Amino acid sequence: MRKFFLLCTLYLVPLTLCAVPAFVPDTALGEGYYSAAVPDGNWRVTVTLGNKRKAGSTTVRAESRRLMLYDVKTRKGETVTRSFIVNKRTPVYINAKGKEVQVRIKERECTKLDWDDKLTIEISGDAPQVQRIDLEQVNCPTVYLCGNSTVTDQEFEPYCSWGQMLPLFAAQDVAVANYAESGETADGFIARGRLAKIESLLQPGDFLLVEFGHNDQKADHKPGHGAFYLFQYCLKQFADAARDKGATVIFCTPTRRRQFDSEGHIKDTHKDYPEAVHFMAQRESIPVIDLQQLTKDWFETLGEENSKQALVHCPAGTWPGQTNPIADNTHFSTYGAYMIARMVVRQLAEWGNPLFQLLPEYTWQTWHWNPSPRQDTEKPEGN
Repeated sequence: MRKFFLLCTLYLVPLTLCAVPAFVPDTALGEGYYSAAVPDGNWRVTVTLGNKRKAGSTTVRAESRRLMLYDVKTRKGETVTRSFIVNKRTPVYINAKGKEVQVRIKERECTKLDWDDKLTIEISGDAPQVQRIDLEQVNCPTVYLCGNSTVTDQEFEPYCSWGQMLPLFAAQDVAVANYAESGETADGFIARGRLAKIESLLQPGDFLLVEFGHNDQKADHKPGHGAFYLFQYCLKQFADAARDKGATVIFCTPTRRRQFDSEGHIKDTHKDYPEAVHFMAQRESIPVIDLQQLTKDWFETLGEENSKQALVHCPAGTWPGQTNPIADNTHFSTYGAYMIARMVVRQLAEWGNPLFQLLPEYTWQTWHWNPSPRQDTEKPEGN
């Protein structure tokens, strides 16, 4: 196993590696970014938290704002260690013919921390207290996420997705590898080589979680497209890819858009796509997490006004350079993303799946978030 000991700091992007030869006792790492150029794979990250002289409140994110530890409290003089698994990747992979090729990532992804040659840890919190960070490459079960902007690791505040909150719920020896991307369709995901790269890495015991539908419906007017044509054909490819490698595939219906009718009910806006997911799942004996129904019930329980808290609704001036209000009824706030990730985990727990642990349910009033310095209020691609 390769191990790396890091003590490096940088408060603003771009990120750099700044290693020192030895750890300095009693010197806690401050808020910022810590990066190391390491090979692709799953890495156990062990952080030592605490400070002899002060209490701490520390949140840890990895790569493109994947939540790993949330608001960990330490008393003055207390030291605790926490471990989690981070999946690190680049676009390069070996295809079925043994040739080195690359995923055709989108231009905007070239600057995402998810796809660079380093593993990056982000430290924040009300009073972050991290004494040291250790890395160890490991072989462990991996949950691969396939989807669009509702699933992807959103690079910038204030946007978030349930996929980048999911690592917080992962068991200690489980990795979450999020291959979803904003604006993506099921056939586009496959055409750009994302599924092929996942196939090159899949092992028995791994999982494939698949959620599409938001963007696929926009191509219904094209010949051969549609929920019961190209879309189902693509779903079958995801299922076959997992089964061929001894992995398990799970389908998710698309999350609802926040669109209420005059009677206070959420509208159906995904046409036949949720039905197509259920049809293919039944035919192929694949379990389904019905996010279409779960998010409908949740939005309606919150009500038309309070449900805005689950998505990115911000008055003008909330974020630097934001001159206009934001009212996005598709993309989630950090609170909304956390709660939907919790829905996914709760369903898996009901099935007896041990990969994730159910964490507390929050209200908007009890959800506390320290924003990342990576901020951009431009709306993600897709709707």
